[in-house]
Parts: sequence; structure tokens; C-alpha cells
Amino acid sequence: MQIKIKRVYEAPSKEDGKRILVDRLWPRGISKESSKIDLWLKEVSPSNELRKWYGHDPDHWAEFKKRYWAELKSNPEGLGKLKTSLDEKVITFLYSSKNLEYNNAIALKEFLSK
Repeated sequence: MQIKIKRVYEAPSKEDGKRILVDRLWPRGISKESSKIDLWLKEVSPSNELRKWYGHDPDHWAEFKKRYWAELKSNPEGLGKLKTSLDEKVITFLYSSKNLEYNNAIALKEFLSK
């Protein structure tokens, strides 16, 4: 299985495979019809408290991942839904952050690879 990362505002493509939104909040300005999102897994997104604390500050990246991964490990129901959804050869995690290097989709993919 291949996991890709893509900003939800980028145009959908056939190469995306199964498109999974991994943000807690629905992205602004995106309609559910045009987004071509197959699944919204807000259960595996960072908590509101962690999301607000992080604020996409690269200086907080290492600590953000540590806290986010701890949240994931303590969320067997959410992880179960995620693992069940990984049933295609290609999966694309979608996120809305403007930060292309430090976002929860990247942290989630890294978590799954460990």
C-alpha cells in the first residue's frame, strides 16, 4: 500500500486512489460534492487542544508529533477505523493546512510507518 499526502485544495486525480480527509474541521470553501473525498476520519485528527497549541509552528513540530502520536495510541477506536479504511493500493491523506512540511497528515503517515 502506498500512502500519499495532498492538500485538499489541490485538484483530485485518479492517481490519488482512496481520498481520506484527516482534519478535525471541514476545510473552508470546499464543497462535499466537488472535493471527491471518500472518507472523513476526524477521529484520527489531533484534538482541538493540541491543534490550537501547535498552531503550525515549526518550532513545536517534534513535540506536536510526540503528543499527537500519544493521542493516537490512546484512541483504539479511531485507529481501528483508520486501519479498516486502508483497503486500497493507493491512499491519499488530505489536509487543509497551508504548511506543506509540518502538518498532521505527514505526522499520521509517519506514525503508521513506525
